[in-house]
Amino acid sequence: MTAFGTLDDVPATSVASVDPVRTARWWRGLAALAERTKDEAAADRILRRLGSIFGLAGVIAGVVEIPEIIDQSRFASLGWTVVVAVLAFGLFPVLAMVSIRRTRATIQAVAAAAAISYLIALAIAPVVYQEMPGHTTSLYLYRVFALGVLAAALAWRPSPAIGYVVVGSVLAALANRAVFPQEDFWSLAGDFARAAGLCALFLWCAIYARAAAARVDRESAIASSRAAAAAGAAARDRERARFAALIHDAVLSTLLDASRAGTESPVLRGQAERTLTQLEAARGSDIEPDLLNAHSAVHFLRAAVHEVNSGIEFTARRWAGFDDLRLPVHTAGTIAAALAEAVRNSLRHATVPGRALRRTVTVTVSAGGIRVVFRDDGAGFDLGKVPADRLGVSVSILGRMRQLAGGAGFVESSPGEGTTVTLVWGGDG
Repeated sequence: MTAFGTLDDVPATSVASVDPVRTARWWRGLAALAERTKDEAAADRILRRLGSIFGLAGVIAGVVEIPEIIDQSRFASLGWTVVVAVLAFGLFPVLAMVSIRRTRATIQAVAAAAAISYLIALAIAPVVYQEMPGHTTSLYLYRVFALGVLAAALAWRPSPAIGYVVVGSVLAALANRAVFPQEDFWSLAGDFARAAGLCALFLWCAIYARAAAARVDRESAIASSRAAAAAGAAARDRERARFAALIHDAVLSTLLDASRAGTESPVLRGQAERTLTQLEAARGSDIEPDLLNAHSAVHFLRAAVHEVNSGIEFTARRWAGFDDLRLPVHTAGTIAAALAEAVRNSLRHATVPGRALRRTVTVTVSAGGIRVVFRDDGAGFDLGKVPADRLGVSVSILGRMRQLAGGAGFVESSPGEGTTVTLVWGGDG
């Protein structure tokens, strides 16, 4: 036996600890998550990834600063030391976790809480750290203030985030000078300039990344709309050309032969029957040569919703292996028109004074079909009391879907309980 032993020397539990079933389930879950996020808007994807990165950065910074926290807390209360550290770093692990699979609103809410929590830590630091070790030159919270700025960049629009940098830099400089008293004004100004200058760079990077992702979404929506419109126009042109060829080659030819024959002819009768059959087939044809796949259909519907209101939350779900959608362009247009009308109705009638409403659209693509659900938590209404002259629901939504081959629409609502509009298409036959 060698010094390394043999396989027989390895405990059985070490070999059995890798469960192939559990490992396969984990990989399937990871693949499903990747599939679900593939159709997210670029702005949502970059927000999710930046949230994960910034959350991990906060965790790493907290671990790296542990020796400094311990050193600077030798003359402070243990309880207050823990409170300040938790306020500064405690929400960043939460931010990293919610960024994996939670909604955009949840990620931004946690980021806002982390940014505000950091400001609170800076505000109470001068009370906690009244005496510092002689070899220390700056408060650890001052050095990692960029963490709070990164969280603010995720939580808010550029203007509030810039305001956060200014206010936070003043607070960080004051906290640092309160702990390390110096009567020189220029030392305080230098602390502010260093904090604001460094954090402005981080803020610019985060804002630019989010703006670039939003620009990608806008261009993608415009391109999808133009592609769908071009596809529809091309389909109509081809249908006109096909029908014109049929008129020229069959109808006119039959009429010409009939005018020349003058008497009943079996050949002419057969030609006329074939021509009538071709005309009937052309009239009743439901074949649409231009089709949208799952990815294009989702972008088409997202563009229709965000054209009405860009603030509505849009989620797409696709099932790997069962999303072979082939959606005709005219069908996509009908669904988009009904969906846009549902959104407009909600914006007009669902408002509740003094309360912010949540409006969401969820698109689910399955084998050969699509399901679109619009929900709001607004005022709601009694379907039985809708006036006959109110055509938004009965004609513009339900009527459109009833006239669509393979389509159906449903509206669920009650006073005070919000409204749910479901649009379903399962193929033309």
